[in-house]
Amino acid sequence: MCGIVGYIGDKDATPIIINGLKRLEYRGYDSAGLAVIENSHIEVRRDAGKLANLVNRVAERPLKGKIGIGHTRWATHGEPSERNAHPHLGQTGKVVVVHNGIVENFMELREELAAEGVLFNSDTDTETIVHLIERYMGAGSSLEQAARKALVHLQGAHGIVVMSTHEPDKIVCARIGNAGGVVIGKGENEMFIASDIPAILEHTRRVVFLESRQMAVVTQNGYEVTTLEGAKVAVQEHTVGWDPVSAEKGEYRHFMQKEIHEQVRALTDTLAGRVDFEEGKIRIPQLNLTTEKAKQINKIIITACGTAAHAGMVGKTYLERIARVPVEVEIASEFRYRDPIVDENTVVLAISQSGETADTLAAMELGRMRGAILWSIVNAIGSQAMRLADGYISMQTGPEIGVASTKAFTAPLVDLYMLAIVLGDMRGYLSDAERRKLVNDLRLVPSLVGECLNREDAVFEVSKALKDVQNSMYLGRGINMPIAYEGALKLKEISYIHAEGYPAGEMKHGPIALVDKEMLVLAIAPKDPWYDKMISQIEQAKARGGKVAVIATDGDTRAAEIADYVFWVPDAPWYLTPIVTVIPLQIFAYHIATLRGLDVDQPRNLAKSVTVE
Repeated sequence: MCGIVGYIGDKDATPIIINGLKRLEYRGYDSAGLAVIENSHIEVRRDAGKLANLVNRVAERPLKGKIGIGHTRWATHGEPSERNAHPHLGQTGKVVVVHNGIVENFMELREELAAEGVLFNSDTDTETIVHLIERYMGAGSSLEQAARKALVHLQGAHGIVVMSTHEPDKIVCARIGNAGGVVIGKGENEMFIASDIPAILEHTRRVVFLESRQMAVVTQNGYEVTTLEGAKVAVQEHTVGWDPVSAEKGEYRHFMQKEIHEQVRALTDTLAGRVDFEEGKIRIPQLNLTTEKAKQINKIIITACGTAAHAGMVGKTYLERIARVPVEVEIASEFRYRDPIVDENTVVLAISQSGETADTLAAMELGRMRGAILWSIVNAIGSQAMRLADGYISMQTGPEIGVASTKAFTAPLVDLYMLAIVLGDMRGYLSDAERRKLVNDLRLVPSLVGECLNREDAVFEVSKALKDVQNSMYLGRGINMPIAYEGALKLKEISYIHAEGYPAGEMKHGPIALVDKEMLVLAIAPKDPWYDKMISQIEQAKARGGKVAVIATDGDTRAAEIADYVFWVPDAPWYLTPIVTVIPLQIFAYHIATLRGLDVDQPRNLAKSVTVE
């Protein structure tokens, strides 16, 4: 995940920034850089690869100053390289910026700025931000005013930090949406800025968290927080405990809640380094896949357990409809028992957060014995599932501590979608226009998820109304059928409420007998190709007296008329709806469990990684 560190005070900024970036290394990155204001001049050092490369650059050409910003980057626009690494300077060399997130409308902004005579020195979306700020500073605005005017042009979710030699006594930072946290740390005659708490914990325990659409002007002696529109905001300072576990939770009560809210950043990083929006291409070099081999694949067997298996079910739709390759989804613990038909043109694709799940590893071993191609989608770098595989896709979500998986569910959905595009392209089933459309839709993912997260209060209100239910049935169709399974799993594993997921079309084949006024029926019914059939099933449940909650697309009056409760989600391309519809279900399960006074992060009888059969 991209990392940000900033410093202003009476000490040398460079070592503080570099040490802060080191504390964020575990989140992953492909380049790094820092900028310091030194004698009224901005000095920048950047390099691709590991942070050690940047450290060597700084040793070769030292830079000193009392104010600076640094960044570790996962590439989203432009290859990992020195020229694309952050920080990015404006044309005058007087303004510099670092940024987490995706500027969804960067191509339009780039064309607009180029028409004004701006010359770009990188392939990144971030560079548009610094040029926009320079545009307004050139018209007489202060750094704060220019940043405010520039940020209203940006679509998507962002964390942004900027400084300028015109006002070398301040740093301006802002958060838009949920692309990444912006934390301000308060010291003695010094202030710190970071994307996450660990970067600054050695210096201060007094912190402020920016909320979405808030901006802060930070000086050596303090800060002022306003909305993006300029209204002053009274913020609460938090004192982070010395317990490192509590420190990691930051502003959240539980790791599960934190990890739910980290999904915008996790998904941004999942796209990083793989998506070329300009060319409309996906690149996953770690798969070690050639066009010839892609065309020879006759079947993919996705094997996984629990939440990962539900992700695989969504992936089946992606791979069959986009890449036109037959897919079987196998529960890993059952895979070996049916003597599966596997040959050298079969892919066995394992999905595992930990990469150490015993049943999943056993399924991979069987695939290896039968001569299959082994792939894995895994979160834990260097895990057994990654080492066993011939090729892999890393989720890039960062550590997931809560037992109930959240960000390690949505990340593989995006990974599987990207894999389907790669295979569809290589196998000749996608036209150039179709591929570009599918790739371009990925720009929407972080902001769509961010919109869902911004609606947590509404989900909480429904949770209060339903916290005492004892039985629930989750219904879904088509690409959202697995989301019914996943939503039910989340509820049962942390709230201990009996919950079952069903294909909606199967309701009349038995489960409808359970529907009465005590039964919660939760239907996943976004505007997708199965919408009309879902509405029909919702009406049947309602007619039999069930309490009905519906996940519905904004503005859906039909769903609102039928349902007792509605979880609203933003409109999305139907392929991407599972990434959107699962978010309120995660939040719902979380709040139901907390309202019932349960241990959310360590539910009874469960472990994060099942390493025995």
